[in-house]
Amino acid sequence: MIGLLGFAAIWGIGRWQGQGTRWFPFAVGWWVILMVAHLPQMANGPFARITGGDLRAWGLFGFLVLLVLAYRKGFRAVQGQKVAAPVAVVPSGKFREAELERYSRHILLREIGGQGQKQLKAAKVLVVGAGGLGSPVLLYLAGSGVGTIGVIDPDVVEGSNLQRQVIHADARIGMPKVFSAEVAMRALNPFIEVRPYNRRLDEGNAAALVAEYDLVLDGTDDFDTRYLVNRACVVAGVPLISGAITQWEGQVSLFDPAHGAPCYACVFPVKPARGLVPTCAEAGVAAPLPGIIGGIMAMEAVKHLTGAGETLAGRLMIHDALYGETRVIGVKRRADCAVCGAGVSRAGTEAPAV
Repeated sequence: MIGLLGFAAIWGIGRWQGQGTRWFPFAVGWWVILMVAHLPQMANGPFARITGGDLRAWGLFGFLVLLVLAYRKGFRAVQGQKVAAPVAVVPSGKFREAELERYSRHILLREIGGQGQKQLKAAKVLVVGAGGLGSPVLLYLAGSGVGTIGVIDPDVVEGSNLQRQVIHADARIGMPKVFSAEVAMRALNPFIEVRPYNRRLDEGNAAALVAEYDLVLDGTDDFDTRYLVNRACVVAGVPLISGAITQWEGQVSLFDPAHGAPCYACVFPVKPARGLVPTCAEAGVAAPLPGIIGGIMAMEAVKHLTGAGETLAGRLMIHDALYGETRVIGVKRRADCAVCGAGVSRAGTEAPAV
């Protein structure tokens, strides 16, 4: 009876370790040895001399084997818990198992962690423009797990876009950019909500649309839209990350006058004269440049939404890709700014119409 119990115990430990088949022969062998050693005809044999004919010695041997196996199992379990500890900080029920795996590299970062990933999932971000800058911005926001991403753009995909607008594809030429972007974003991350607006941002819709979001990223290439987005963000109290590129150079900043940082008009109070700053269509642009600047815009968005590190609020980053130089300069809010300065109503009554 004791032999059978020992056999069952050893094989059971093997099953517990996920190696039942491997431990089956060992359990059988131990049981056979135990039985043979105590047959009457073996009473004076070598087994009897080793154990003194006492079954308890073999029972002690089996017990020690069980202890060793249990210790190994427990030690490996503790090791596994140490590796998985960062994932455990995410509140249960908030993320699907597939999402935990997807965002695990974020969750491992001390500055983001489970709480930061939860904030990204709850965030609503509007991206103005699905072109050169919008492409990397949208892809990285989607990959980062921003829960709701709106994108507004009136244009359709053209062949000349594909040199740098990496969110689109040759097969989607002629499709509205917002729907082409939606296809790519959903393919990358099915756990997010995408809100495409196939229209131009104008005076009639800017204020209401911006007010629905927690953060706006502007990657447009015309100054009228940039100033319009800035005014809408100031009135709504929504932070704005603005990027711009031309030829080999780009710039990024986070404008947030509601928290002491300047607005776009503080830094660029006067729109450049026509032709002074040519568009990409007029002057050309190096293909990877939008990826560099757009990637920084997306990084600033992740930092702002999670509270990680230091953002570019109050600072303007300028990147020269041709010579591989990047510099950051301080920028300040202006009291006489026509959009966010002292005496300008937050309700927009004294600000330019939105």
